[in-house]
Amino acid sequence: MLTRKQRELLQFIQERLGDSGISPSFDEMKDALGLKSKSGVHRLITGLEERGFIRRLPHRARALEVTRLSDDQMGRGEQARGGAATAAGGDAGRRGFSANVIRGDFTPSLAGAMVAQTTETVQLPLYGKIAAGTPIEALRDSSNAVDIPASMLGRGEHYALTVDGDSMIEAGIHDGDTVLIERCENAENGTIVVALIDNNEVTLKRLRRKGDSIALEPANQAHKTRIFGPDRVKIQGKLIGLMRKY
Repeated sequence: MLTRKQRELLQFIQERLGDSGISPSFDEMKDALGLKSKSGVHRLITGLEERGFIRRLPHRARALEVTRLSDDQMGRGEQARGGAATAAGGDAGRRGFSANVIRGDFTPSLAGAMVAQTTETVQLPLYGKIAAGTPIEALRDSSNAVDIPASMLGRGEHYALTVDGDSMIEAGIHDGDTVLIERCENAENGTIVVALIDNNEVTLKRLRRKGDSIALEPANQAHKTRIFGPDRVKIQGKLIGLMRKY
């Protein structure tokens, strides 16, 4: 069951996509829901994504897709279509001919596809907590694994990590979350990555390249951005998904 704010956000995204074909910005969503910060929007989007109501389209800015609506929203849609069909039938009777009405569900039809996809799972190695002072390779433990819906993963090699700390909370990543990582050695500016510092310390941060320097940005005002020379940081993967237990 969705919370009231989650239903409001889902409805707002659906209406905006229907009107313009473009998903709203985080600022627009924040204002529409009367929230004080964009971190609240991040949490709502993450919750909707985890429950299969929306998905983020890769490699596109502001790209969200509504995969299904909540039960009450779908109910309202059925009532509206039923009313339209009744009106059409009455109008046809007055004109002296019978109307053959084909009733269809014109809401996004990916709900069934999502159910089918999520029944297929892939087992990823769970490397443990991502914490300062521990290289990824040292976290390897073949006895720990986590089952992930296959639809959440793309091509390539993947692994999972448990988040330790609140340095990325404003990006919707909380302490105890399980993050899904695609192994890679390069990433675009602004991507949240797993970075190995000085071959010793591993951290999950947003990547910013500034000239010859690399900045690792937290998503929490209580933490500071750290800047390093290019030879001190190695990318070990990029964030592609997140799972959370309630």
